[in-house]
Amino acid sequence: MPKLPLPPLPKALQPLPPRPGDSDANGNGKPQTTAELATEAGISVVDWIDERTSMSGGIRWLLFRKVPRGINWFYTLGSATMFAFLNQAVTGVFLAMYYRPDAAGGAYESVRYITDDAFLGQLVRGMHKWGASVMIILIFLHMGRVFFFGAYKYPRELTWIIGVVLLILTLAMGFTGYLLPFDQRSYWASIVGININAGGPFIGPYLADFLRGGAEFGATTLSRFYAIHMMLIPGLIAALIGFHLYLVTKLGISAPPWLKAEEEPELRETTV
Repeated sequence: MPKLPLPPLPKALQPLPPRPGDSDANGNGKPQTTAELATEAGISVVDWIDERTSMSGGIRWLLFRKVPRGINWFYTLGSATMFAFLNQAVTGVFLAMYYRPDAAGGAYESVRYITDDAFLGQLVRGMHKWGASVMIILIFLHMGRVFFFGAYKYPRELTWIIGVVLLILTLAMGFTGYLLPFDQRSYWASIVGININAGGPFIGPYLADFLRGGAEFGATTLSRFYAIHMMLIPGLIAALIGFHLYLVTKLGISAPPWLKAEEEPELRETTV
């Protein structure tokens, strides 16, 4: 019985024509290697997605932009802080797969299981634990660089305000995450932190009641800290980072303060 002809391949999956110089004397293309075929398949997939989403324009706008002369490694502190946040987000998701916000011993036992028994649990927990300190240090260094370089001035005031809010949220994320192991040290340290908040003017007592989930420190406090640490603060940080990056891309990066602005030739001639 004769075989039926195969259906034609879609245009996106058809092999690309050989490049000039890649064909022999008879015009036949050289056989492609596996790497070349994989590259063509990847390009076809990317082209298919870009044709339907037009993402390439936004990516070019974000990545291919002018930067001032004289920038140095101090300007990478913001990117390093964002990388630290991504590390916290990824490791936090893996930790949440095993963690139980149970004040009656479940929280402590789940953390003990992650550290002692889970596959690579000690590594992931260590990356999350020390990554929190690294992120706080990096965001302070980044804001210090912005302040001392005068990058918070016009027209970047809103970028600076968002950075201050991100700093506060980062500290809040560290504070809420400290209670989650629910051992003696985190328990009493969180009580001290909540009592410090309670001493604030006007909203202090209300803020302390909100963090405790009531008048007493207990199981509701742990659940509330876990919800704030796992869902509320990371969502706010991710949204503000996106807006922060948009403003940085739109307004550009400020030049180092030791570089003097050069006058345009047209302005110099007009002045003369």
